Amino acid sequence: MVGKVIWITGASSGIGEALAYKLNSMGCKIILSARREDVLSGVKKNCEYPDRATVLPLNLTDFQSLKSKTKNAIEIYGKVDILINNAGLSQRSLIAETKFEVYKQMIDVNYLGTINLTKNLLPYFITQKSGHFVTVTSLMGKFSSPYRSGYCGAKHALHGFFDALRMEHEKDNIQVTLICPGFIQTNVAKNALTGDGSALHQEDNATKNGMPVNQCAKEIVAAIEKKNFEVYIGGKEKYGIYLKRFFPKLLHKIVLNSKVR
Repeated sequence: MVGKVIWITGASSGIGEALAYKLNSMGCKIILSARREDVLSGVKKNCEYPDRATVLPLNLTDFQSLKSKTKNAIEIYGKVDILINNAGLSQRSLIAETKFEVYKQMIDVNYLGTINLTKNLLPYFITQKSGHFVTVTSLMGKFSSPYRSGYCGAKHALHGFFDALRMEHEKDNIQVTLICPGFIQTNVAKNALTGDGSALHQEDNATKNGMPVNQCAKEIVAAIEKKNFEVYIGGKEKYGIYLKRFFPKLLHKIVLNSKVR
């Protein structure tokens, strides 16, 4: 990993921020992207080697800007080796109480923005005959839960897209790793959208008691190094993957009986 240029979206907090610190300490050159330039500057300042970190603000829903942002990212260090698609937004509301506009925002941020940025970088990876797309989805991209319908739908879509990309571009030496975290100690619940589009501003116990974000970042980096296709990160919630596959009705009952909100 030493000397690799790694572009991280959603780098201003949570998993993205933890990855920035971890990768920077390993000798990687990192490009930090999110909407808030001032917060990104704080992350850069807190890196062990700030001279190996560069701030590149972007908004994933500003689709027209992502082509120029990709060009800027490549120019910073002369190359990009890995793109970590980490930026995302969650949801906490019942389907019957959720406005359509909230679903659109889930798709724009979590899916369309991510694949737009990916498609802009893809020709560069093809030309250099190497590259690695690391996309942070969720366990909710593999099975669903009440109050997260839009989030689950967008995360499921990412799996469909990136599994296809991996198959189409194996010949170009392009790697794809899908990261599926469960409950991680971040602000994902507080920032989640409610049915009317406002932020929840409330922590949930599952997230509060989840895996420390630094441990999550450590496991993600290990998956990147191993070039895993897909990894599940978290506590006992990750076993829902296997229940979904072999005992779907049992998983249905377990999730309904748990305090999922």
